[in-house]
Amino acid sequence: MPKMKTKSSVKKRFKITSTGKVLAGPGKKRHCLSARSQKAKRSNRGSQTLTHADGLTVKQWAPYGIA
Repeated sequence: MPKMKTKSSVKKRFKITSTGKVLAGPGKKRHCLSARSQKAKRSNRGSQTLTHADGLTVKQWAPYGIA
């Protein structure tokens, strides 16, 4: 059976922690930032962990993990 391919976008956008959680960068950070409060922009820094259900979906797209 041939190997499954990892989705290219998943390689670039997500990271899996050692405990198996999925880290992702927050959304709504590119443009129209003047409409968002300073607190909202601050809380969007760094990475955020996805919910369990979303993490399972991302792991399906990366069958052999993300290196």
